Amino acid sequence: MTNPREVGRLVEEAYLPLVLDIPGFVSYDWIEADGGVVLSTSVFQDKAGVEESNRRAATLVHERLTSLLPNPPQITTGEVTVHKVAR
Repeated sequence: MTNPREVGRLVEEAYLPLVLDIPGFVSYDWIEADGGVVLSTSVFQDKAGVEESNRRAATLVHERLTSLLPNPPQITTGEVTVHKVAR
Protein backbone atom coordinates (compact mmCIF):
# COMPACT_ATOMS: atom_id res chain seq x y z
CA MET A 1 0.00 0.00 0.00
CA THR A 2 1.40 3.35 -0.98
CA ASN A 3 0.06 5.42 1.93
CA PRO A 4 -1.80 3.55 4.70
CA ARG A 5 -2.56 6.75 6.66
CA GLU A 6 -4.18 8.39 3.62
CA VAL A 7 -6.22 5.29 2.87
CA GLY A 8 -7.26 5.14 6.53
CA ARG A 9 -8.33 8.78 6.40
CA LEU A 10 -10.42 8.13 3.28
CA VAL A 11 -11.93 5.03 4.85
CA GLU A 12 -12.91 7.04 7.93
CA GLU A 13 -14.45 9.93 6.03
CA ALA A 14 -15.93 8.09 3.03
CA TYR A 15 -16.50 4.42 3.91
CA LEU A 16 -17.68 4.54 7.52
CA PRO A 17 -20.61 6.86 6.77
CA LEU A 18 -21.69 4.34 4.11
CA VAL A 19 -21.77 1.38 6.50
CA LEU A 20 -22.95 2.90 9.77
CA ASP A 21 -26.54 2.86 8.50
CA ILE A 22 -26.49 -0.79 7.36
CA PRO A 23 -28.85 -2.77 9.62
CA GLY A 24 -26.95 -5.01 12.00
CA PHE A 25 -23.73 -2.98 12.05
CA VAL A 26 -21.72 -3.79 15.20
CA SER A 27 -18.16 -2.54 14.74
CA TYR A 28 -15.35 -1.60 12.37
CA ASP A 29 -11.58 -1.57 12.90
CA TRP A 30 -8.75 -0.30 10.67
CA ILE A 31 -5.33 -1.70 11.62
CA GLU A 32 -2.01 -0.53 10.19
CA ALA A 33 0.56 -3.33 10.44
CA ASP A 34 4.24 -3.18 9.56
CA GLY A 35 5.43 -2.91 5.98
CA GLY A 36 2.49 -0.98 4.60
CA VAL A 37 0.07 -3.82 5.31
CA VAL A 38 -3.39 -2.93 6.56
CA LEU A 39 -6.24 -5.02 7.87
CA SER A 40 -9.82 -4.05 8.46
CA THR A 41 -12.59 -5.94 10.18
CA SER A 42 -16.29 -5.29 10.00
CA VAL A 43 -18.73 -7.03 12.29
CA PHE A 44 -22.43 -7.29 11.49
CA GLN A 45 -25.24 -9.21 13.14
CA ASP A 46 -26.07 -11.11 9.95
CA LYS A 47 -24.73 -12.12 6.57
CA ALA A 48 -26.94 -9.62 4.73
CA GLY A 49 -25.13 -6.75 6.47
CA VAL A 50 -21.75 -8.22 5.58
CA GLU A 51 -22.72 -8.60 1.93
CA GLU A 52 -24.03 -5.03 1.72
CA SER A 53 -20.89 -3.71 3.41
CA ASN A 54 -18.69 -5.59 0.93
CA ARG A 55 -20.72 -4.23 -1.98
CA ARG A 56 -20.35 -0.65 -0.74
CA ALA A 57 -16.64 -1.16 -0.02
CA ALA A 58 -16.03 -2.50 -3.53
CA THR A 59 -17.71 0.57 -5.03
CA LEU A 60 -15.63 2.94 -2.89
CA VAL A 61 -12.37 1.14 -3.72
CA HIS A 62 -13.18 1.30 -7.43
CA GLU A 63 -14.21 4.97 -7.35
CA ARG A 64 -11.69 6.50 -4.91
CA LEU A 65 -8.93 4.18 -3.72
CA THR A 66 -7.55 2.33 -6.74
CA SER A 67 -4.59 4.70 -7.14
CA LEU A 68 -3.55 4.12 -3.51
CA LEU A 69 -3.84 0.32 -3.55
CA PRO A 70 -1.19 -1.55 -5.54
CA ASN A 71 -3.17 -4.80 -5.15
CA PRO A 72 -6.91 -5.36 -4.92
CA PRO A 73 -8.20 -5.92 -1.38
CA GLN A 74 -8.69 -9.51 -0.27
CA ILE A 75 -12.08 -10.19 1.28
CA THR A 76 -12.61 -13.03 3.72
CA THR A 77 -15.88 -13.63 5.51
CA GLY A 78 -16.72 -15.83 8.44
CA GLU A 79 -18.67 -16.13 11.65
CA VAL A 80 -17.45 -14.50 14.85
CA THR A 81 -17.09 -17.26 17.42
CA VAL A 82 -15.36 -15.27 20.20
CA HIS A 83 -15.83 -11.55 20.84
CA LYS A 84 -15.15 -9.61 24.02
CA VAL A 85 -15.21 -5.88 24.69
CA ALA A 86 -13.77 -4.29 27.83
CA ARG A 87 -16.26 -2.64 30.11
